[in-house]
Amino acid sequence: MLAMNYRGPYRVRADKNAPLPDILHPQDAIVQVLRSCICGSDLHLYHGLVPDTRVGSTFGHEFIGEVVEVGSGIENLKVGDRVMVPFNIACGKCAFCRQELYGNCHESNPEATAVGGIFGYSHTAGGYAGGQAEYVRVPYADVGPVVIPDWMDPDDAVLLTDVVPTGYQAAEMAGIQPGDTVVVFGAGPIGIMAAKCSWLFGAARVIIIDQVDYRLEFAERYAQCEAVNFRSIGDPVVFVKTITDSLGADVCIDAVGCEAAGNAMNTLLGRYMMLQGGSTTALHWAINSVKKGGIVSIVGVYGPINSLVPIGNVLNKGITIRANQASVKRLLPKLIQHVQDGIINPKELITHRVPLEEVGDAYHLFSSKLDNCIKTVLIPPLAST
Repeated sequence: MLAMNYRGPYRVRADKNAPLPDILHPQDAIVQVLRSCICGSDLHLYHGLVPDTRVGSTFGHEFIGEVVEVGSGIENLKVGDRVMVPFNIACGKCAFCRQELYGNCHESNPEATAVGGIFGYSHTAGGYAGGQAEYVRVPYADVGPVVIPDWMDPDDAVLLTDVVPTGYQAAEMAGIQPGDTVVVFGAGPIGIMAAKCSWLFGAARVIIIDQVDYRLEFAERYAQCEAVNFRSIGDPVVFVKTITDSLGADVCIDAVGCEAAGNAMNTLLGRYMMLQGGSTTALHWAINSVKKGGIVSIVGVYGPINSLVPIGNVLNKGITIRANQASVKRLLPKLIQHVQDGIINPKELITHRVPLEEVGDAYHLFSSKLDNCIKTVLIPPLAST
C-alpha cells in the first residue's frame, strides 16, 4: 500500500510498498483512510525533536476512513461504517479511561508513565503506525471510533479527530469566565481554534499572538479576535500588562509548544542543543503575562525531558496550570452538535488538499509556511470522496 515513510529529520517520502496492516487483536479494526492531516505536532517529528522517532515510521494521528475489516471482538462497528478516529488510542477500561482521560490511557502505552498511545507519534507514544497511509490498524476499535453522521462533510470530520477537540479543550481547561480577557500564544490551527472556542465560554476579549502575518490575518477573520505580531510590540509580557491596566490577562493559552520562537537562549537550548524538552518561550510568556491567580492552559507539545520554566512565578503569582492531551472521545458529542448548528466550521481551516503521493512536498509546504498554508489535508488515491 501507499504510506508516508519517515527517513530522518526533514526527510519523508511516499512508500508505494508499505505492508498492509493486519488484525492483531480481537478488538482491532482495519480502516481505509479517506482523509488524513498533517498536524503542527507532526512537524516536531519531522524536525527531529521527538525522542525515539524511528526511520521507517508512518506519521498521522488525524484521519477518517471506512471500516474494511473488524476483529472477532468488535460489537459497535461493522464493515462499511465511515468513522472519525480520535488521535488518542484508549482502552476504555483502565483507571484513567474511566475518568474520561482518554489521552492518558494506562493500557495503550504501558511502557510510558505519562502519555497514552497516539497514532503515528513515535515509539514514545506507543509506536503505532499512523493514518498518513491508505490503510491503518485501529486498536480498541469499539472504544474510540465514532461513525460520521450522514450530513457531515468529510473535511469537517477529519478536523474533529484532533484540531477542534484540542482547541476546545484548551479553552475549557482555561476556566474562562464571562468577561475574561484571553491571550492565545500561537496562530497555528490549534491556536486559532482555541481563540474561536474561547468565545463559547464567555470571553469578552480574545487576543492571539504570533509572528506570521498571514496566519494572524486568517485568525482575525476566522476567530473574530485581535491578532498581534510579537515582532512589532517589543516584549509580549509588557504588551499584555499594558493593555490590561497592568493586571495581566485572566487566561493565557500556550498553543505553540516546543518550537516557539522569540528568545535566542530558549531556541538554542531547546531546538538545537535539545538540552530541554523544546523551546519554552511561549510558556514563559504565558506564565508571566497572566494575572495573579490566573490560569495557564497548555496544549502545545513539549518533549518528555526537563524544561526551564519560571516555576517561582507560578508559585508567587498563585497561577493554576492545566494541561493535557485532548480527550477527544469525551468531547465529540458536543462538538458534532456545534458543527451541525453552525457554531464551528472546521473545514474553513483547510487551505491545501494534497495527494498522499506528494506527502514530501506537503510536509515542506506546511513546515516552511509556504503559500499561506494553514492546514494541509492528504487525500489517498483510493479515497472516493
